[in-house]
Amino acid sequence: MTLRRFLAWSLYALAVALTFEGVARLALSSPRMREGLFTNDDASWRLQWAARQAEQKGLNYVLDDWSPSRGWTLKPNLRDVPFRGKVVNSNSKGIRGVAEFAYEKPPGVTRIVVLGDSFTFGEEVGDDDTYSHHLQNLIPNSEVLNLGIHGYGHDQMLLYLQEEGLKYRPDIVLLGFMPDDMERNVLSFRDYAKPHFAVKDGRMELTTGPIPRPEETLAAEKWRSRFLDLLTMARSRYEWRSGRTSATTKELTAAILDAMKAASETAGARAVFAYLPVYGEIPRTDEGMTARERAFFSYCKDRGIASLYIQPAFRAKARRGVKFKTTGHWGPLEHETAAEGLKDELVAKGLLRGPAPAIASGSSASSSQ
Repeated sequence: MTLRRFLAWSLYALAVALTFEGVARLALSSPRMREGLFTNDDASWRLQWAARQAEQKGLNYVLDDWSPSRGWTLKPNLRDVPFRGKVVNSNSKGIRGVAEFAYEKPPGVTRIVVLGDSFTFGEEVGDDDTYSHHLQNLIPNSEVLNLGIHGYGHDQMLLYLQEEGLKYRPDIVLLGFMPDDMERNVLSFRDYAKPHFAVKDGRMELTTGPIPRPEETLAAEKWRSRFLDLLTMARSRYEWRSGRTSATTKELTAAILDAMKAASETAGARAVFAYLPVYGEIPRTDEGMTARERAFFSYCKDRGIASLYIQPAFRAKARRGVKFKTTGHWGPLEHETAAEGLKDELVAKGLLRGPAPAIASGSSASSSQ
């Protein structure tokens, strides 16, 4: 090929690439087009976040603080901040509520660290209406620390536990499990940039580095190829439909939860996982479990993890005619009922007798089911 022909083909290829990029940028600049193309993948979530920056700079909520390891967390020292019709407070460590907790646990106190997403955090309810707050009132001589954060996947919960939760020397690490959070584990961008793990050769590895500040992410956004974003979204849609991503999600979630159990037990705490019923799962009056519940409790049984089934607390009230909120986040009634179910299960299974002995990382200990 002559130099002239090479240059001609290069210019042609460049023109085609610029045309594709221009069309992609035009298409993705339309909110309706972005919504129509949205897939549960990094590109889709990142484009939504970037589009909001014209009206709201930084992270999603006024409550959010940037975290270099987890992406976002709750701001410390919040006082009566209006949010979703309620007010939110946080202590000096960014834990929901005004109560302060020393890392050193007081003698004679049962300390429970609770992990979870926005349902655990208590989106749409006040500090004193969260199930963590009710649980502390129901268990004598206890401290219940609500480490729930909106939008978190289990990967972020694991890091929060390792970085901060275990410093409090808990007797119990209680995970408020929701199946929807599993899909967040395969993402590296959701409400904002976040950590991502992958399972390679049977080992779980962190594939992301430090999370950049929002202003850095936004500055880099203008240089990203929108055409590549479209290709990424198309590939992600195919992999979800083919089942490949679903299989990866299950494998990765199991690895993360295994690590959560191991970290808890190594620190001398009991790992206790509770299935949180939501939406149509809440008001059921039948005795059977849903497919999602069966999968969760089967995993816990296989791994020797103490598991709590709290739907019967909702069922008992539903049979008496109590009407529950089945859309959006839990309200005060649902949080109160969840706390009652948690307390009854913890007592019935003998999980409030004190700390479990520390064991070597990666080993397995049997627990009450």
